[in-house]
Amino acid sequence: MNRLFDKTFWGLTIGLVGLLVLNFFLEEWMRSIGLQSLSRGCVAIGLLILWRTGLVSFGHALFFGFGAYTVAMMQILGVNDLFVLLICGTATAGLLAFFLGFLLRQYRAIFFALLNMAFSMILYGVLAKAEWLGSTDGFGIKQVSFLGMTPADEMYRPILFVCAAVFAYISAVAAHWYLKSTLGMMTMAVRENEIRVEYLGYSAEKAIHIKYVFSGLLAGVGGVIMAVTVGHVDPDSMVYWPVSGDFVFITILSGTGNVGATFIGALVYELLRTYAFEFAPELWQLILGGSLLLIIMFLPDGLWSIRSELRNRRELREAKRDSDNRAAEVKR
Repeated sequence: MNRLFDKTFWGLTIGLVGLLVLNFFLEEWMRSIGLQSLSRGCVAIGLLILWRTGLVSFGHALFFGFGAYTVAMMQILGVNDLFVLLICGTATAGLLAFFLGFLLRQYRAIFFALLNMAFSMILYGVLAKAEWLGSTDGFGIKQVSFLGMTPADEMYRPILFVCAAVFAYISAVAAHWYLKSTLGMMTMAVRENEIRVEYLGYSAEKAIHIKYVFSGLLAGVGGVIMAVTVGHVDPDSMVYWPVSGDFVFITILSGTGNVGATFIGALVYELLRTYAFEFAPELWQLILGGSLLLIIMFLPDGLWSIRSELRNRRELREAKRDSDNRAAEVKR
């Protein structure tokens, strides 16, 4: 029980409460950035799970876009409740990951990364060419209802923010508990020595398959949140390869030390991109690329490593102080 309700769990819980309180004071542009950060943070958690296994995906926009387009398709069918849309979008993304996982679990390193990218670009091509799927124009997303209730316009975005924060919280807690489980702990073992895992009676391919499906489910959650946040889905903003690059950027920025760090990284990314585009619209991509280089050079383990570094320094100071005190007592 203590393994489940640890510091990370309580940190995520406090973060959720903080977001729910801040929601009453946020301006609309801040709320929009927060919603997009929650969306991208969910996808980055999925990448974190894969990265701990030693796998990198350059094509997770595949599942992100699949979840987002499911929202559009369900609205065409007359389904407009956010919770139903979330279940459907997450399930379709997870189902796609389940079937692709039978192939991808056999590959490692750059082959795994590029195969994901290839499948993402196949979906992009289909969406861009198919008129019945909106082609390059995509679909508009109508305002959703919440358990059958349609709030007033001024309350729509605050309620959407609350729901998105709860969805992201559940996703993060589920991922954290999974990583703390026996199967989740196999991530490091598979990365370090896959043959030894097989000798111990576990199937490394099955473990990777499960992680891949979990990662796809999380990307589907992010896609649903993004679709209802921006009110539009199209191939360029949901499935194209730079979208996958955004998720990789956030994962590198956040580090793989803690699931909660992905939301911090996503927020930093959204703020950096927003202000870079506002003040240097012709150079914003250069600014993002330069920022990524600086992170790799000075924070190779991501933003979460700052916390670890501060904790290590504090422990060193305490150890030195204890040593000095013992030396002083000996002299007496």
